[in-house]
Parts: sequence; structure tokens; C-alpha cells
Amino acid sequence: MPGNPYPPIGDYALIADSNSVALVSREGSVDWCCIQRLDSGSCFGRLLDWGQGGYCSIRPAGDEWQISRRYLDGTLVLETTFQVPGGEARLLDCFTLPASMEDYPYRQLLRIVEGVRGHVELKLEIAPRFDYGDIEPWLRREDIKLYSAIGGNDGLLISSDAELSAVDNHDLEATVEVQAGERVRLSMVSVPPEQLDRDTPEAPKPEELDRRLEETIEWWRSWSDGLRFEGSHRPGVLRSAITIKALMNEMTGAIAAAATTSLPEVPGGSLNWDYRYSWIRDSFFSVRSLAEVGFVEEADAFRRFVERSSAGSARKLQIMYGVGGERRLTEWEIDYLEGYRGARPVRAGNAASTQLQLGVFGQLLELSWRWHRRGNSPDDDYWRFIVDLVDTAAERWKEPDAGIWEKRGEPEHFVFSKASCWTALDRGIRLAEECMRRAPTRRWEKTRDEIREAIEKEGYDKERGVFVRAFGGKELDAALLLLPEIGFVEYQDERMVRTAEAIREDLEEDGLILRYHSDTGEGVFLACSFWLAECLARQGRSEEAQKFFDRALTTGNDLGLFSEEYDTENKELLGNFPQGLTHLAHISAAVALADS
Repeated sequence: MPGNPYPPIGDYALIADSNSVALVSREGSVDWCCIQRLDSGSCFGRLLDWGQGGYCSIRPAGDEWQISRRYLDGTLVLETTFQVPGGEARLLDCFTLPASMEDYPYRQLLRIVEGVRGHVELKLEIAPRFDYGDIEPWLRREDIKLYSAIGGNDGLLISSDAELSAVDNHDLEATVEVQAGERVRLSMVSVPPEQLDRDTPEAPKPEELDRRLEETIEWWRSWSDGLRFEGSHRPGVLRSAITIKALMNEMTGAIAAAATTSLPEVPGGSLNWDYRYSWIRDSFFSVRSLAEVGFVEEADAFRRFVERSSAGSARKLQIMYGVGGERRLTEWEIDYLEGYRGARPVRAGNAASTQLQLGVFGQLLELSWRWHRRGNSPDDDYWRFIVDLVDTAAERWKEPDAGIWEKRGEPEHFVFSKASCWTALDRGIRLAEECMRRAPTRRWEKTRDEIREAIEKEGYDKERGVFVRAFGGKELDAALLLLPEIGFVEYQDERMVRTAEAIREDLEEDGLILRYHSDTGEGVFLACSFWLAECLARQGRSEEAQKFFDRALTTGNDLGLFSEEYDTENKELLGNFPQGLTHLAHISAAVALADS
């Protein structure tokens, strides 16, 4: 693409190991990779600056080739097939996983080229750039087939069957030829630089790398066997579940909202945020979605992560945490990066972590309530925290907040936030009754009734007979589609039926749903389209639900991955990718359609 080398967001595939992540382009280039941890500085990052971000490319050496790609069934192992005149080869990409998680994580990016027929000549280029492209590493040749790349607190051990040559002291390259049945392997392992001074590194043997590839395939397929969902949507539901598992941190149970930072919500614009953190909001969606399709262990791990990270004073509750439970997520601009297709600024950290979002109280209580209904009740320590949460919701529900969409600027009295506080009171009361716990339930009941009265008076448009986005307003918000999920109204309630229809009429754009009307130029928010499909299905409007569901599916890329938003004019994905909330909404909508 002359003058614009950045591929569309949909051209990328995700590979991950529930710790490290990378995005691989359709042409076989790793253009984004955070190998230490999903939210660490990138070691390959030309997704955000084509000139200095760094990359690792494996592609045919000539100018004429055809490409196809897929994930191996039931896995997150990517297979890219190159067809050239006279031959065919496939490239297998993954982060390796051990048979036993006692050895986890390897933090190893493995790329294996395998000849299929004829012969194929390929070009390997490895240009590590640590700390979001800021550091050109020091390359050291450790052995005939082994290099180390060091800079700051980053270190990579790079080994290959190919004869790698150093270029300009910072990059590596090689040209290889494979025939049918032959393999060329490239391994990159994250290693602390100080370890390289203590130990003598060794290149892994080819048979060891082949074994790790097979172990990784087996690991993913064994995990995928846990899916409990049948029907025509099963392959897509499994792909979304695998994507959520990939965004999960195996050691903490956290699920990151997305694998990337600063992919723009508006083409060339400044709505560029870092989504590599774990939102309390998403805990609610993850527990209901993952548990519904059989992945109870992952749902429980995320629930426990949220409980640990948010434990303590409810007044210190944050809307998000680092994937290790970190509270300080200071936002800063990486001013030396040009941004994806020139969209600046590029940001790391997220200032929204300090916002007031009243919805988190209801989401945590709904989380506890659903887990109780699955046969798990809060212990004494967590019950004290629940009481604190409910009391805080009761005290603060009248305050304006940033809302579920993390509005920056003047806070408002968002209806969904108020309804979530109602949920916190209602679930607290029910838990106290069913678990026979001591709690000020009379006071809670009074406040719960006050919140409902306020919403039905100030958050309801009597002329149209619909709920509205904020007190005293007329505008709609797709988050209102979630009111039945948090128990505030039934799906079949006439007010909810009218609200869903009004959202469909007012916020639909090319068969997809905006989250609300905005003058920013952002795209449609894909999770909202799946929320509408789910809502319609639960209301018995299956045919209409299927229509919106199928339209939302068309926005995914050829691998079944969804972004945050979609540009209906340019037919391209927008925002951070892949986004967990969209995949969670996809699962829940598929379950609702199956139930209907």
C-alpha cells in the first residue's frame, strides 16, 4: 500500500498462551508482540509505528504468491499457507504451552515453516524493538544458531535452523529454501537480561521444538473439549471462547479487555486507549458467558481475581486492574510513535481506572448472586465485603458518574449506573435471605425502592414509553439492553420491549448498533449488536434476533475474530483487537438463540 503500509486491523490473527500475545498479519509478519506479559512493553510493535516499532516477518522471497490461513481445529495455532510457482509451504505460529502448567509459562514464540510440495524460498527478517520501539537491542551471537537481543529489562533468545545474519547490529535476517517434508524453525524466548550474564544459553534442539508444537496443539484441543454447546453456531462460539482464554492470564485469572493499545475508534483520530487491563464490568459478562458454555473453571478464576483485586474498602474500588491485580495504571502518551495509520496519541496505561463507575457495585453483587445460584455461597470474610459494597452503593447511588462507557468529562446521572446500584441492593437482600446472613435489609429495601422510583420517574420517557440514557434526557443508550440481565426488568416487560425497539430504530446503522449517538465519528460498537440480538431472542423474536446476529457476524475477520467497533462506510474493523467484550457478547447471543 503506497504511502500507507498498515494492513487493515482485520488482516491480523491472534496467537497467545494466556500470558503473552502477538498479532500476525495475513502475510506472515508479527507486527505486535508483548512477550513478557500481555500488558508489558512491546518487543515487536510496528502496528503502532511502521518505521520504528519492530517486526518479525516470514514470507516467500519472490513477488508472486497466494496466501490462505486458518487456525488448526480447536486451537490457537495459526497456519498460513504460501503458494508460489513451483511449490507450497505452510507457516505454523504459536506461543508454546507445556503439557503440565507446573512449567508455565515458556514465554516462547515459535514459528515453523514446513514444505508441503515442490520447493519454496522464504525470507526471514527479525527486527526486535523493545519498550514500544524505543530501544534498538544489543545483538550478541551466543552460538552458531543462537543470538541474544538485550535492551533495558528485555531480553530475547533467538534461535533457528536457518543461518541467521546480523544486519546493522540490531536486526537478523536469513533466506531459506524448504522442500516437501522439510522444516525450518524459529524460536524466540523472553529471558531476563541478567540471566544471560549468569548462564550459558543453549539453542533448543529441533526435536524439542517439534515436541512443543505438538504439546501446544494437544493442550488447546484438550481445553476445547470442555465446550458444552451444540448447534450451528458451535464453531464460532468455540472460537470466541478460545479468544477469551487467550486474553486470560493463567496465573491470576484476569481477563484483559483486548490484546492491544491505541488502535483508533475513529480513523486517524485521537480516541485511542489502552485496553490491556481487566475490567470489573467484564467479570459479569465473562462469568455468565463462559459458565453458560461449560468453562466454569475460567469463569471462577476471573471471579476470584476480581474478588481479590477489589477486596478491602468498597470506597477504594476501581473499575479496572492490571492483569496481575495492579491498581496504579497511570496513563501516558508514547509521543515518539506515529500511531496506527497516523492515529495519535499512542497511550499506555488508562486514566479511566480512577473514574467513578457506579455500575461496578451491581456487577460484583450480580457476580456473587450468580455464583451463589450455582451452589457457591460467600464465606464470612467475603460477606463482610459484600455488606460494604451494598452499603456504599446505597450511599452513593445519587452521585453522577462516568457510566459504563467511561465518559471523560463531566459525569452524568446514567440510568444503567443507577439500575446497577438497584441490582447491588436487590442482590444483597436476596443473598442475606438465602444465605441467612445478618445485614441491614430493611434499610437496603428502602433504598432499593427509592432507586427504582427515581429511575421510573427521571430515567423513563413517558411519551415514548422507553428507558433513556440519563436522567432528564431523551437520548437512548444500548447499555439499556442489559437491564433484564441485571434483573431490573423482565425481557418481556412492555417497557423493555419498547426500549429494545426504540434502540433498534434510533441507533441502527447498516444493520448494526451504535452504543449511543455521538459526534466523535466512532464506529458501531459490536457488542451492542450482539446485545440486541440476545434481547430480541429472549423476547421470543427469534427471526429478528437471528438477523442482527448474522449481521454482526459479518464484521468478524476470516478467522472469526472481532474488534471493538466497525466502520460501516469503509467496511473495516476499528478499535482494539480482538476485544473480549465483543466475543463474550457473541457467546451470550448464541446461547440465547439456541435457547429460543
